[in-house]
Amino acid sequence: MTALRILHLSDTHLMGSETLHSGAVDTVAAYTFILEAFENAGPLDVVVVSGDASDDGSPASYGTLRSLTGDFAARHGAVAIYAMGNHDERAGFREVLGNGHPGGVSASPSGYPGMDAPVVGVSEVAGYRILTLDSSVPGRTHGFLDAAQLDWLRSVLAKDSPRGTVLVIHHPPVPPLTALHQGIELINAPALAQALEGTDVLAILSGHYHHHLMDMFNTDSGVIPVVVTDGVVNTNDVLAPPGHERALAGSGGTLVTLTSVPATEHGTGGRTLLRSVPIHRALPPAITPAVVFDLGPDAVAGISATIAATDAELLAGGPVSQKTASPTRKD
Repeated sequence: MTALRILHLSDTHLMGSETLHSGAVDTVAAYTFILEAFENAGPLDVVVVSGDASDDGSPASYGTLRSLTGDFAARHGAVAIYAMGNHDERAGFREVLGNGHPGGVSASPSGYPGMDAPVVGVSEVAGYRILTLDSSVPGRTHGFLDAAQLDWLRSVLAKDSPRGTVLVIHHPPVPPLTALHQGIELINAPALAQALEGTDVLAILSGHYHHHLMDMFNTDSGVIPVVVTDGVVNTNDVLAPPGHERALAGSGGTLVTLTSVPATEHGTGGRTLLRSVPIHRALPPAITPAVVFDLGPDAVAGISATIAATDAELLAGGPVSQKTASPTRKD
């Protein structure tokens, strides 16, 4: 059997200055704390940061991310791979992290001219393909994959990898659970499902929701496990009162292991097993207050009116002119 061991992290929301996230959380200290919690994770193959790595999109924040993640990955024999989230900025991301893959250059694949194009990439680790997509929409909070990116995805997946593919995308292609995330999910998940039909994608790793979630993504050819990991900067409380959005002093990540079981002469095996181990830690008071924020229904409604995908965006299936869209503030 051949295994791939992944530490899946997301939503570090690092700053290029000493500004506190939500006016309350020291993001560098939170990230350092959770990396220390994973020191006994043993040998790893990959450390994945699945988006919202930065909160302000500054090169300085990505430099901090690369330093902390790279040092941790090196100590555990792993490579570090990064994906874009809605808070990330493509220019700053490319300047420091390239395309988010080891040795990746800042240039985009054919069909993506310019530095503002989606940041995508592919790596092969232990016979498995790790593929990152860019579901961010500049200036907006919801996720979307344009036709060019989906065509690129199909072209990459047209040839199977030796042991299968792990897809990393910040916005999960499964419905959200908490109030404020309604309307800022991946708004064209069915288009992604079509692109993944009949491919060798074994699992999808996502962030964005700031809490652990294991779900299944349906395609016409089968279901794909989706592993949503906890936020590093805080944890969204899925048991908050109806209509509330509450973030608590939690941090975490997920240990994901894919194990390829070869077929035997009796016809058994020939499949890949997935094990997902969520790890959660309470952040100490020196890093964050116990309750980062607790928004009531009126506050949630007001923010949602600003950040949620507009009717025009939903009808168009993607970005529209800012003349018809809501103001472009992020959460």
